[in-house]
Amino acid sequence: MGSSSVQKSALLLCGDYMEAYETLVPLYILQSFGVSVHCVSPNRNSGDRCVMAAHDFTGLELYTELVVDQLTLTASFDDVTPDNYDAIIIPGGRFTEILSADERCVDLVARFAELKKLIFTSCHSQVMLMAAGALAGGVKCTAFESMKTLIEFSGGEWWQQPGIQSMFEITDCVKDGNVVSTVGWPTLGHGVRVLLESLGGQVSSLKENQVSVLFLIGDYVEDYGINVPFRALQALGCKVDAVTPNKKKGEMCATLVYDLEEARQLPAEKRGHNFLVTACWDDVCVDDYDCVVVPGGRSPELLVMNPKAVALVKKFDEKDKVFAAIGQGKLLLAATGVLKGKRCASGKGMKVMVKVAGGEAVVSKGCVTDGKLVTAASASDLPAFLSGLSSALGVSVMF
Repeated sequence: MGSSSVQKSALLLCGDYMEAYETLVPLYILQSFGVSVHCVSPNRNSGDRCVMAAHDFTGLELYTELVVDQLTLTASFDDVTPDNYDAIIIPGGRFTEILSADERCVDLVARFAELKKLIFTSCHSQVMLMAAGALAGGVKCTAFESMKTLIEFSGGEWWQQPGIQSMFEITDCVKDGNVVSTVGWPTLGHGVRVLLESLGGQVSSLKENQVSVLFLIGDYVEDYGINVPFRALQALGCKVDAVTPNKKKGEMCATLVYDLEEARQLPAEKRGHNFLVTACWDDVCVDDYDCVVVPGGRSPELLVMNPKAVALVKKFDEKDKVFAAIGQGKLLLAATGVLKGKRCASGKGMKVMVKVAGGEAVVSKGCVTDGKLVTAASASDLPAFLSGLSSALGVSVMF
């Protein structure tokens, strides 16, 4: 998503049952911008793994925790020197309760505060700010609302976006000095924008008008494949919508996370977060968008059987728009003839489908761009995919 003249670095503080979305969205986006990110956890070394969880409301009064997959750590906790980083990112999740009682972790956060380095917190990880004394003196802070009284007891000033009836309506975050706090993953679009700008990033676009992107989804869309690029494009100032043929604006699509467990030929499918449909199908006009993105998962199977979805993709092709797909998202593009004569990144499972559609399957990691077609083989290639997609859309971040 643009080159960097100054190398920026961030530390991602991890632990078991950290919120997956709040971990991977900033991680993948920062990596796509050329920011170096080290993932660490106390008592663990580079190459060890931490379990991640999805937290969402599933009809009960409080959110449900679903174990999804694991994140591989990229550095050892004992080797961390705060002076070498520009920021520390602490996702939400139950792991922060344990870390807030670990003197080494508390001292680490306190050192970042002392050095006036950026501290990015989300949902429940503000408990680390409390433990480190970083809220003293009336620092404005937001969080999941159950944290309100504790933030005030810790000397912080509670902040909440006005006029909000539901957590899912919250789009804003708050920055006070070197502390950025968010209520959780619904606000990550704006939160990551603040994170980038706080690190010295400048967002720019080659277009005079706002870039607009449409995501085509359905039930069992791949969780990270929709959530990460959706929030990344929001952070870049793009207008972003997600639609599905048989659901209205405000309804939810279920997502899937693919977890490659040991000794398995294929990854296990696990329920992820629900994703909010942001526009009504009948209101979509191709002329209003610069690009259409089809994430992976199993939702492309629904879309390819729906004549309305196939017809919409063909209209994007007629208008010479940018196309992007991740994983099985290429199934819908294959059915519409978009892949004919094109090179596209493909995992082994999509190789035959791409070939019979007249395309050239490139089985490799990363992203493949051929003209106005941007593809990635899987969600693990999201940093490269975001970089390729932003280049195709003419948006970037420079440090």
